[in-house]
Amino acid sequence: MNRKTIISSIVGVFILSFIAIQPVVAQLNFSSLKSLVGGSKIDNASGLKDALSVGITNAVSSLNRENGYFGNEAVKILLPKEAAPIVDNIKMVPGGENMLSDVILRLNRAAEDAAGDAMPIFIDALKRMTFTDATGILFGSDPFGATNYMRKNTHDQLVIAFQPKIEASLDKKLVGNVSTNESWKILAAAYNSVAHSFVGKMANLHPVNANLGAYTTEQALVGLYYMMGNEEKKIRESPEARVNPTLQKVFGQLDTRR
Repeated sequence: MNRKTIISSIVGVFILSFIAIQPVVAQLNFSSLKSLVGGSKIDNASGLKDALSVGITNAVSSLNRENGYFGNEAVKILLPKEAAPIVDNIKMVPGGENMLSDVILRLNRAAEDAAGDAMPIFIDALKRMTFTDATGILFGSDPFGATNYMRKNTHDQLVIAFQPKIEASLDKKLVGNVSTNESWKILAAAYNSVAHSFVGKMANLHPVNANLGAYTTEQALVGLYYMMGNEEKKIRESPEARVNPTLQKVFGQLDTRR
């Protein structure tokens, strides 16, 4: 078979194949074709990642500043439940109220300082998100699907990143050359002295011991995910929060489904 015959055969097969698929093509509109090649999935994944990027940036920047935690009652870090007896009976400790306020302030300052370390970890999780993940989050029934995805995929890494920095902050010598951990130990010792006394036993007080570093780290993350959830809710529910055309297009799909 010569070269001309081979080329003619190839062209003939191409034409016959094109004719054969014409009825199928005629039944498909542009959006269907786009869906088949993954175009809509790409749009939705891009939109969700944009939303998460906006939410993450807003959440982190709102916390990684002075009074980011301390000045926000929704995420302000208080003493752990183990310390409830101190809080409830602080007036029994000389100078206790001032020490208590100082410790709480410092816990929040440590969290505010650590919050900035969250950004690279969140960005890495965003890069690893698949089209399937994005579609499930965008159209799933969980109104905080994106936030919960980030919690699942970043929590352990954030603990590793946050805790050493928070521990260092709590051990840093501050006013009066006393660290937060030392302030806490002084406060706890003063309270425990009262708890072991006759008066304390009559009042049914119990000694306390709390690990501030681990506790503060976990509470800092609780606050961070809480703020992310608020940002996600805004974007899902409020067109005004969709700050670019991609967000408007992708999350507009949710408006039509309500």
